[in-house]
Amino acid sequence: MRQVPCVLAIGGLDPGGGAGILADARAIERAGAFACAVATVLTVQSTRGLARAVPVAPKLWVEQARRVLADQNVRAIKIGALGSAENVRAAAKVIIAGRRPVVLDPVMLPTRGRARLLDEDALAAMRRLLQRAALVTANVAEAESLTGLSVRNLADAKAAARALVAMGAGAALVKGGHLERRDATDVLAVGAKLHELSASRLEIRRGVHGTGCYLASLVAARLAFSPDVARAVRWAKRIHHAQLAHATDVGADALVLAF
Repeated sequence: MRQVPCVLAIGGLDPGGGAGILADARAIERAGAFACAVATVLTVQSTRGLARAVPVAPKLWVEQARRVLADQNVRAIKIGALGSAENVRAAAKVIIAGRRPVVLDPVMLPTRGRARLLDEDALAAMRRLLQRAALVTANVAEAESLTGLSVRNLADAKAAARALVAMGAGAALVKGGHLERRDATDVLAVGAKLHELSASRLEIRRGVHGTGCYLASLVAARLAFSPDVARAVRWAKRIHHAQLAHATDVGADALVLAF
């Protein structure tokens, strides 16, 4: 019997299903792995946006995560919204025991809505956590918060990606969707090497929900099969872009990535 690798998604629960661990599960299964998940943040939200976020006590979700890690064939971990400094520190304890690759999506603010998913006081803990990540995926605002740099153009994104690696991440992907460019160019730093990953900028009339979760989870699932970060990111970008162009209408003037 063929053994399928598992990927453990650690993050927020979006009851609308567009983002968080439900989006993670769709992406992981799209990549051919088996999805496991624990919720670190409970939210009040829908496709219209995030209204409220309540962190789950770490004692509960850490126990859940450790049981899955002990019993199942978990080959990679994806970490998303954690909700509190206490949960960020707990996440470091969960992943320190094994040598599984970790993809960290340092979610701080939602694309839609005003409720924060990570308080500014937790930034120091997040900077320590990223030192345990094989890859950190950051949008412009997250890259600025973590590095203290201004990210406005491609040169800035390159500097931020290098800075994240210098801070201890194995690799860093700075996503270029909000850069001042006609195309959408992400910057991937793997060690001392930089990669520019460009794609056409899609014209989507309605907001897309959960794209960051989906991309990071695609990468994590590929790393469950092979440790090549650059190859995993390039594959995930192709799938992500194709599905972004055909996102599913789920109502309330919003789209989600699905397969």
